[in-house]
Amino acid sequence: MADGIEGRGAPRLAAAGLVALTLVALLWEWVLAPLRPGGSWLVLKALPLVLLLPSALRGTRRALQWLSLLLPFYVAEGVVRGFSESGRHALVAWVAAAIAAATLGAVLAWARASRGGNR
Repeated sequence: MADGIEGRGAPRLAAAGLVALTLVALLWEWVLAPLRPGGSWLVLKALPLVLLLPSALRGTRRALQWLSLLLPFYVAEGVVRGFSESGRHALVAWVAAAIAAATLGAVLAWARASRGGNR
């Protein structure tokens, strides 16, 4: 069972998703669809992702635990803003929600693969 997504692929997919979500979160509030022209303070929502990035790229278990707690909030924000906004703002929100959900799935697969003999 160590060949598929639950093997070596899950940490890589989770790290790639975290990088993508960090970039989307930063660009979302600065360039793509800011609440105010020129950017907004909501760009700070990417700060927890930026802080987790180095340890997630190393594949530490602590990063896995923090990501499993944080990612549902990013999914929820994307879904809520996807329904409540229109046009480009909604599109960016749905993209962010999809990336966050895929990353959460990879994090959960990584957790399942790394739990070892605790069944």
